[in-house]
Amino acid sequence: MSYPGYPTYPQAPGQHPPPQPNAPAYQTAPLSYPIYPGSAAPQPYGFPSPSPYQPYPQHSSPYPSANPAPGGYPQHTTPYPGSSMPTGSPYPSSNPTTGAYPPMSSHYPPTSSPYPSGNPPTSSPYPQSSPYPSGNSSPYQASPYPSGSAPAPYQQQQTSSHHASAAQVSSYPGSHGGQTSYPGVGRAEPAPLYAQVPPLTSHSSAKTPTPTVRPANPFNPRADAEILRKAMKGFGTDEKAIIEVLTNRTNSQRQQISLEFKTLYGKDLVSDLKSEVSGKLEDLLVALMTPIPDLLAKELNHAISGLGTKEETIVEILCTANNYEMKCIKAAYEKLFGSSLEQDLYGDTSGNFKRLLISLCQANRNEAFGVDQNLAFQDAQALMRAGELRLGTDESTFNAILCSRSYSQLAATFAEYQRLTGNDFESAIRSEFSGDIESGLIAIVHSVRDKSDFFADQLQKSMAGMGTHDRALIRIVCYRSEIDMGDIKNAYQRKFGKSLQEAIAGDTSGDYKKCLLSLIA
Repeated sequence: MSYPGYPTYPQAPGQHPPPQPNAPAYQTAPLSYPIYPGSAAPQPYGFPSPSPYQPYPQHSSPYPSANPAPGGYPQHTTPYPGSSMPTGSPYPSSNPTTGAYPPMSSHYPPTSSPYPSGNPPTSSPYPQSSPYPSGNSSPYQASPYPSGSAPAPYQQQQTSSHHASAAQVSSYPGSHGGQTSYPGVGRAEPAPLYAQVPPLTSHSSAKTPTPTVRPANPFNPRADAEILRKAMKGFGTDEKAIIEVLTNRTNSQRQQISLEFKTLYGKDLVSDLKSEVSGKLEDLLVALMTPIPDLLAKELNHAISGLGTKEETIVEILCTANNYEMKCIKAAYEKLFGSSLEQDLYGDTSGNFKRLLISLCQANRNEAFGVDQNLAFQDAQALMRAGELRLGTDESTFNAILCSRSYSQLAATFAEYQRLTGNDFESAIRSEFSGDIESGLIAIVHSVRDKSDFFADQLQKSMAGMGTHDRALIRIVCYRSEIDMGDIKNAYQRKFGKSLQEAIAGDTSGDYKKCLLSLIA
């Protein structure tokens, strides 16, 4: 049997073809594909992997070319067991929901690919035995999660709680190839490109975030629209019915209810809500009805514009966002305000803090799960030389490492730094920096170690002292309720000795309190 482009060798059954003259002895395939330093997890929307390895073995080959055409080595000659690499997107086609961000679309075209066809080869030269989750034979796997699918709440789930979980429903309209309608906009618009990749909640890829709001199943947007119409029709308003519907639906489902409401009654749901309720409850319900990327973009614009700059809000949003979320927020910001988030930050901040924010806005962090211990050692030494071992501080070194390394790599670097110096890395930052740049770097370190713990701190700050910082409280509860609010509640209890429910109940009142408590229940 012969293959186009390959020489025909006489071959007995079960034998490999003889090597060409002077060719080195053939190397036996490794039992599992090694994790090279710096190897990366799958990149969203077709970006090429920054991994240093090549898709084919680099040893001298007995074949005319070590890199045959796409399709892999002929199966009768390859020493590797047959396995296949997925084509197209490295993410599952089932569009798992993140709870906060809608799925990918074509707004960001794929960049150049290391493969001739733009997709990984359909036949893999690597063995099936693999260190990667779910048994995939390369980092171009269908899912970065251990079970081969996204963690809860991104999988289909069932629950007995009043937050009925769900069939996989996207967190944004248009996720099933349809159209989306924004409240107050009379025509349907294509769904924008927003994240399909769930936010990292810690440096451990094995940690599964726990939401408190899951998609309702069964879900009938027409019936929900009728309930809301009845609750706001006539004299008085049935706030209990409104809260019951909106706090037990995901952001995606609320957008579908809004579209159905306008279809049935020719009225905008958000406008009707504003006319029926007021105060903090109005703010909370409007936030619930706003797509999450739009909500965060509006919060950033509020923090940047006006008198002074609200650095805490900027730090909370930008220093905890992953690459995909950052791209989503930037796209939403430009859509809503007609200007670049990066340009607005550049004009409203200064010094090292400005450079930190501009670096984060590039959404270019390595998001691999693997750890290169040698690199961790080198980075720890570089951070020592930039801080403790010199007079003054080389801020650019801290900026470069903390804005580009993956969370798992940074966790290893922090551990190595403490081993070398005996000092906790967070304490080192506090001794070397001050002001806004200190807050930003600390937020990154805190997120690397435990993002849920970071948001528990932010919630505590929003309720501490005289009065309540309701804008921050509403933002965090709306944003994180579909991602990891269950973990945040546990972190809050552990850290402050009381439940988050008790803290909110003691600091708020009325229907506003009931709505917040329903979202975190």
